[in-house]
Amino acid sequence: MKQTTVTGKTVEEAVSAALIELQASREEVEIHVLEEAKRGFFGFGGKQATVAVSLKEKDPVAYAIAFLQEVTEQMGVPVTISLQESSEDIALQLAGEKIAILIGKRGQTLNALQYLTNLAVNQYSDHYVRISLDAENYRQRRQESLERLALHTAQKVAATLKAVALEPMPSNERKIIHLALRTNQRIETTSEGVEPFRKVLIRPKRIKN
Repeated sequence: MKQTTVTGKTVEEAVSAALIELQASREEVEIHVLEEAKRGFFGFGGKQATVAVSLKEKDPVAYAIAFLQEVTEQMGVPVTISLQESSEDIALQLAGEKIAILIGKRGQTLNALQYLTNLAVNQYSDHYVRISLDAENYRQRRQESLERLALHTAQKVAATLKAVALEPMPSNERKIIHLALRTNQRIETTSEGVEPFRKVLIRPKRIKN
């Protein structure tokens, strides 16, 4: 949980400074007065007020949905959001008439929304919460497309004995490529480059002497 300890001439001054630092309203925080301000004698020996202010933990599902609805409405692409069962994370499914806009080219807009949602939710959580977003099962279709690409490219590499570098992909998509080819005895895969331009390199497997 994000929190801060701030001093000020008064409790209110310290709280105001803490709210600015946390970028939160008074309703979103818990305030603990650690020490009241004390006036000194003839201007000497006084003490400032000290407060500890922490962001209240919010329900991650409710907050994620509210955050996404606000963002998509501002984009002019209102959506309906449903929660899917998942053992690993909180999976949200988006649906709407203009859903292609939220998916973007090769899922770039959807990935950006997922990244922002995780940032927003985790500022109010004392443990990391992973939010995954999908839009009308785009992730499944993309996975199947990447698996076909991996197998086709592997066949080409094995036939020509020349390495092929795929286009830059986010880590979750690179993982799909690696997993699709992990049992292939003729080729090997590595991830190379620096984010966000990191890509998978598929090359003939080196023969060990």
